[in-house]
Amino acid sequence: MEDLQQRAQRIAAKRASMRVYRTVRRIIIMVLYTYFRVQRRGLEHLDVTGPVIVASIHRSNLDTPMLAGMTQRRLRTLSKESLFANRYFGTFLASLGAFPVRRGTADREAMREAVKMLEAGEQLVVFPEGARQSGPEVGEVFDGVSYLASRTGAPVVAVGIAGTEQAMPPGVRLPRPVRVAVVAAEPLHPSSKRMTRPQMSQFSEQVRLRLQSVFDQAQALTARPGE
Repeated sequence: MEDLQQRAQRIAAKRASMRVYRTVRRIIIMVLYTYFRVQRRGLEHLDVTGPVIVASIHRSNLDTPMLAGMTQRRLRTLSKESLFANRYFGTFLASLGAFPVRRGTADREAMREAVKMLEAGEQLVVFPEGARQSGPEVGEVFDGVSYLASRTGAPVVAVGIAGTEQAMPPGVRLPRPVRVAVVAAEPLHPSSKRMTRPQMSQFSEQVRLRLQSVFDQAQALTARPGE
C-alpha cells in the first residue's frame, strides 16, 4: 500500500498541483497580505533559480502562508504527519507542496525526500527552531538546516516574520488585523559539502545570528505605523 510520503510526493508532482498552488498564492496575497498590511523586504533573495533552503522564524500557523508571498516559486514544506491523516486535506496540503514528517523522531525518510527536492533545484522551507516558539529572541537552532546545506550545497536564506504571533497565537481561531512584516536575508553558503559536526554547529550558529538580524528588522517594521 502506498504510504503517506509516497502519496504526497506523487500528488505534488502533478501539473494540477501547481495550478492549485498558484491559485492559493494569489488568494493569500490578495486577502491576507491586504488584511495584515504586510511589508516585504529582500524578495530578490528568494526569487532566484536553483535550490534554496528557506530558514524561517516560526511563531504562528500564519508563517507558512506569509512565506508564499515572498517568491513566485512553489515552496516545499515539512508538515506534521497527522495533518495528512484525512485523505482530502492531505491531498490539498500535498498540492501546496507540503510533505509529512514525524515530529519528535529522526525521520530519515522525510530527510531523504528533502535532500532529493533540493538536488532537483526546489525551494524548501525549514523552521530551524523546530516547533513554534514565542517571543522576540531566536532560540537554539538545530543542525537540520546545516545537514541539508552540507549534503546538497544549497544556500540558506534566513527569513524573519514579525506580527504573526500577535495576529494568531496558539488557541486563536480568527486572526487579528495586526501589521505583519517579512524580511529575507542575503543567502548563507555552506563552507563545503560534507561538513564535519563542528563545522555544522558553527554554520547553525551563523544561521541563528542571521535569523535574529532579519527578525529584528521585521519587528522594527511592524513598530512603525506610519509606513
